[in-house]
Amino acid sequence: MADQTESSIEIDASPEAIMGVIADLPAYPEWSDGITRVTVLEEREGRPYRAEFHLESGPIRDTYVLEYDWDGDRSVSWHLVSGEMLTHMDGTYRLDPAGDSTTVRYRLAVDVKIPMIGMIKRKAERVIVDTALKGLKRRVASVG
Repeated sequence: MADQTESSIEIDASPEAIMGVIADLPAYPEWSDGITRVTVLEEREGRPYRAEFHLESGPIRDTYVLEYDWDGDRSVSWHLVSGEMLTHMDGTYRLDPAGDSTTVRYRLAVDVKIPMIGMIKRKAERVIVDTALKGLKRRVASVG
């Protein structure tokens, strides 16, 4: 299994409100850097199960498909089904209510076809995770 990166952020919203933003995959291009288009290919129980993402981030351009596993409004995990440049992607958002706010923990493990030194890959993952958490926080505030 690939190494993973994890970080967290406090968001002044309920887990339900935050999970609503996370589950709105087609809106990701509005707040998630590098994602240019998301198409939900299949839904299960009213939430995305399989989705195709188009990524353009610096030198990395890819079209990939993820499958999701939703656990109510407390966590969601996903894994890579197929990709052109990506060879592995596992991730999880876990939401823990804390009074009037929610702690959002994001874990991500990614591998790509091009060789990359582990330290550089971890730094890239850290940037992805931190950028995603900040984008999520801004998006929740703007739709809340």
